Amino acid sequence: MLTLNNIEVVYDGVILVLKGVSLVAKEAAVTALLGANGAGKTTTLKAISGLLRAERGEVTKGSIDFNGTRLDHLSPHEAVRRGVAQVLEGRRVFENLTVEENLVAGGHVQADPLRLRQDIERTYELFPPLRERRHHLAGYLSGGEQQMLAIGRALMSGPKLILLDEPSLGLAPRFVDTIFGAVRRLKEERGMTVLLVEQNAALALDIADDGYVMENGRIVLDGTAASLRQNSDVREFYLGLNELGTRRSYREVKRYRRRKRWLS
Repeated sequence: MLTLNNIEVVYDGVILVLKGVSLVAKEAAVTALLGANGAGKTTTLKAISGLLRAERGEVTKGSIDFNGTRLDHLSPHEAVRRGVAQVLEGRRVFENLTVEENLVAGGHVQADPLRLRQDIERTYELFPPLRERRHHLAGYLSGGEQQMLAIGRALMSGPKLILLDEPSLGLAPRFVDTIFGAVRRLKEERGMTVLLVEQNAALALDIADDGYVMENGRIVLDGTAASLRQNSDVREFYLGLNELGTRRSYREVKRYRRRKRWLS
């Protein structure tokens, strides 16, 4: 469904951030994109959704193909109309609007009022706490509820592909379980394609079908989620496990990350 072909991204005309990134996100599957802060994961998502231009970035080489359409030169609203939705890191809900007003805003591309109402109900079925708080201002929701709302708002545009940027960041464990349970349902029940950026590698690989590892603007490792879970470098650098399967200390993991054997 989604293919990135050797793309390069430059900010301000001089800062090269992505250096020939290629990946494939299969239809009706979850693809995890892993990597440390600054690796280029969020930039990759913004290149797909068209949000680079707002930050003076652009795809200068390669192509991004989605269902037979080139995305790399489309504006964000054109990408949305073609079935791409991004949930930004940090949730970014409209704090002064109610929960339901946020959802209506997310469905702005939906011209049929009946379909809009049906989509709102489907979102409430996916995230029942939002129904209970539908008349509450979004700014007064908990972090977990705001993350549910951010995902629900993105779903209101009827996407075929959803880009999730750090959905577990800063959430209590019970909300993390709810969010990732919803992602699993979106794949299994709605056949949605998901590209997931997540620093919690164990969580991401548990839900994903395939995965990629980024370092310094490049893809350095890829494979099925099962194979990445067993890869010794991933286990050391991202899962914090040694050869015996026991967890290492944070200090040890930092030292291992400096080695980066796959780049040597």
